[in-house]
Amino acid sequence: MLRSKIAGMGKYLPKNVFTNNDLTKFMETSDEWIQERTGIKERRYADRTGETTTTMAIEASKIAIERAGITPQDVDFIIFATLSPDYFFPGCGVLLQREMNMKEIGAMDVRNQCSGFLYALSVADQFIKTGMYKNILVVGAEKHSFGLDFSTRGRNVSVIFGDGAGAAVLQPSEDNSRGILSTHLHSSGAHAEILAQYNPGTHANHWMNEQVVADFDEAEIGEMFMSHSMIDKAQLFPTMDGTSVFKIAVDKFPAVILEALQANNLQPTDIKLLVPHQANLRISQFIQKKLRLTDDQVKNNIQKYGNTTAASIPIALCEAWEEGRVKDGDLICLAAFGSGFTWASALIRW
Repeated sequence: MLRSKIAGMGKYLPKNVFTNNDLTKFMETSDEWIQERTGIKERRYADRTGETTTTMAIEASKIAIERAGITPQDVDFIIFATLSPDYFFPGCGVLLQREMNMKEIGAMDVRNQCSGFLYALSVADQFIKTGMYKNILVVGAEKHSFGLDFSTRGRNVSVIFGDGAGAAVLQPSEDNSRGILSTHLHSSGAHAEILAQYNPGTHANHWMNEQVVADFDEAEIGEMFMSHSMIDKAQLFPTMDGTSVFKIAVDKFPAVILEALQANNLQPTDIKLLVPHQANLRISQFIQKKLRLTDDQVKNNIQKYGNTTAASIPIALCEAWEEGRVKDGDLICLAAFGSGFTWASALIRW
């Protein structure tokens, strides 16, 4: 049976570093308040006009492609995960294909937010296993800073997120005991609205609860894709019930990790390195404690980069590899939980 392997990885972080203290210039907050709730000390923000989600993805992809020993012309499929695309449409995949002068290959965009990279990795894995493609570029990239509410009103969301990109090249493995052992994908839309960006959108308030609808002018209900009132009332920014998200995450996160281990007759002690989505350091610490993992078995970098959503796992995995924490034969577990809600895991024998 064919397996797929990660043949090369790359990452890109913007040069602009914003500390927690820097954010106090825009909102009522403090370094202590942010660190206590999230573990974040600083994050990176892309240049306002000089960088986009796609340009950051290109930089990460160049490195991944070079490390895989191929050229952009060898890539035969692109899967691009992001919730902050350059355009509402078309997606970033075709922009990356164009700017990297690739052949007229297929490009797929994935909208699974924090779980986006793992969903994309799972799709790529299936394509490799069937023999359909041989060099798949899987990308996770985000430019959150362009769409956040940098005011006291929006601080609960805005202090969390950062910008960046990560990429991986998947290829067939010549050793079927190595590579991606399994992937596990789940979703539940029961609480979709507690972590969402409602507008602009075509929902016409169909799914909104009474409180959210009450914030809209009566004349706008069911009519507007975007309006001046939405701008005036800051209804174009993400919204999150952080406490509720935390409660669900700490249940689903460890469950999907254990699912991957059980599917391969393995135990948490077999994990060389767990790379969780960098949502909140407190969530990662909870998972670590529940699975009885040591500090050496978990990779966290949210302290430096914040939550980069679809980019967080490839950035963290690439960084761990560069640090020498990922070696041939190691068992690597990737896991994510995010808006939707969606959650996923992947188990890899490096």
